[in-house]
Amino acid sequence: MLEEQAATPVAAAVPGRVRTLVGHARVSTADQSAELQVDALTAAGATRVFVEIASGKTDSRPELTRALDYLREGDVLVVWRLDRLGRSLRHLIDEVNALESRGIGFRSLTEAIDTTTAGGRLVFHVFGALGEFERELIVERTRAGPAAARARGRRGGRPRVMTPERITTARRLRDEDGLTLDQIAATIGVSRASVVRALSS
Repeated sequence: MLEEQAATPVAAAVPGRVRTLVGHARVSTADQSAELQVDALTAAGATRVFVEIASGKTDSRPELTRALDYLREGDVLVVWRLDRLGRSLRHLIDEVNALESRGIGFRSLTEAIDTTTAGGRLVFHVFGALGEFERELIVERTRAGPAAARARGRRGGRPRVMTPERITTARRLRDEDGLTLDQIAATIGVSRASVVRALSS
């Protein structure tokens, strides 16, 4: 399967059109300089570089959106380093797959990855497998936690405020002592709503 996918040309030059290398640089704050990235991207052949000032954790990247809109089939998006594009491995894979679906290549200078080559495509197929493996591990851990808790006799969710002992006390305070719901709640240290729910059940 990998061999078949790796053999598929990505970002092949469109007849009658020159392939364009478009750079995207990103720094986290305005205090940081993007010059190093811009110089490297320009030296690599990028004819236009879009510079972003945004944290790696944010979803809003207007300059990346502009770069993606500017790219055409056969072009190549170039970044200085992989983490300049993706917030996570999964996000990076999704972004590169989206480029591939449009016939656009991807190149990262620091890691020397180029999806317009067979070797670069193979690397990203491996990345994709690792991303899927990571996702399955997260799902497995999420399921294993509640299962282990149930095996130890615990149920999921928040612990109940109104324990059996508090419910018994609340009923006694209401029926025998004639306290109001507010007085009962203050006496046993819970909210009035908790008392109402417990006594109405």
